[in-house]
Amino acid sequence: MTVESTAARKTTRRSSGTKRTASASTSTTKKATAKPATASEPELVQLLTPEGERVQHPDYDIDLSAEELRGLYRDMVLTRRFDAEATALQRQGELGLWASLLGQEAAQIGSGRALRDDDYVFPTYREHGVAWCRGVDPTNLLGMFRGVNNGGWDPSTNNFHLYTIVLGSQTLHATGYAMGIAKDGADSAVLAYFGDGASSQGDVNEAFVFSAVYNAPVVFFCQNNQWAISEPIEKQTRVPLYQRARGFGFPGVRVDGNDVLACLAVTRSALERARRGEGPTLIEAFTYRMAAHTTSDDPTRYRRDAEREAWEAKDPILRLKAYMENEGHADAAFFEELEAESETLGKQVREVVRAMPVPEHMAMFDHTYADGHALVDEERAQYAAYQASFEGGEAE
Repeated sequence: MTVESTAARKTTRRSSGTKRTASASTSTTKKATAKPATASEPELVQLLTPEGERVQHPDYDIDLSAEELRGLYRDMVLTRRFDAEATALQRQGELGLWASLLGQEAAQIGSGRALRDDDYVFPTYREHGVAWCRGVDPTNLLGMFRGVNNGGWDPSTNNFHLYTIVLGSQTLHATGYAMGIAKDGADSAVLAYFGDGASSQGDVNEAFVFSAVYNAPVVFFCQNNQWAISEPIEKQTRVPLYQRARGFGFPGVRVDGNDVLACLAVTRSALERARRGEGPTLIEAFTYRMAAHTTSDDPTRYRRDAEREAWEAKDPILRLKAYMENEGHADAAFFEELEAESETLGKQVREVVRAMPVPEHMAMFDHTYADGHALVDEERAQYAAYQASFEGGEAE
């Protein structure tokens, strides 16, 4: 297995002011100016071409050290390895379901590393790379899909909310939280993730209305992976998704979602704008879902192999690797060590998941209300009686 398909590592979160995401650099790489989009290509912010060539953008640019570039590469590689292991575990019957992020690593790692520790994240159910950036133990994600926990982590510990399965509802939660931040006088920001399919939901549009009217410090990050399960983007909208923001009164920008540098630069700028009290921003990360929507989906029934092959040439990990190799930012030893680390982590994830204990049946009632509730007590008693009916045989 190559490092381009490798798993997660234990890490601590870093703020945008740390060495990890600092904008200063000692690199003297010559940069070309980004070429204008052709009729067949979308107009978007790009700092790293699919061939690994560094380009500049007049509004968004970033300079990173070799160490920081290696860090971003490591994040993407290990996240992909973790994702591959999770898919394999589901196929082996260890997980009930899995939603792969394959192909979307740059969008998630780039945006995730733009966050400060005091910022808050509202994810959907596919933001494994963002969870990684926030320091969430990846095996906790798998516990939810194995059905042995009800989320697996305390959102307040990492400022990373629990996964949200209901499409788009987290954008309203994010907007409300951001409105609260503004009323408290804090300078933190909120980052809300959703997909192109969820952009058609009423909740997302309502979140846009409230965030604009109340000037909420929230950044909406839409990962447009071209498919809402089997529905192509062409059947969802007549205009690019980022242009929808204009109708609600705040800016929108489309970024190359397979370019980790561009995603970092654009998200950092939008978060800083939110912290200055200038309101929301919509970011459309133009990317592609390389795998199935979830492991219950068969993408061969609705999309062609040629389409996937065209996007494979834009692989976010391979383009950053090409750039680092061309500029001498990483040597063979780095890639070999990362390969070994990823395999070790894949094994660790596999062992932890298979050793997860079966939860107590009654645990689901324990934390529904902080001080208890009569209806929950009644439901607990009914469920206990139902479980007891199995002691002497099949329930009647």
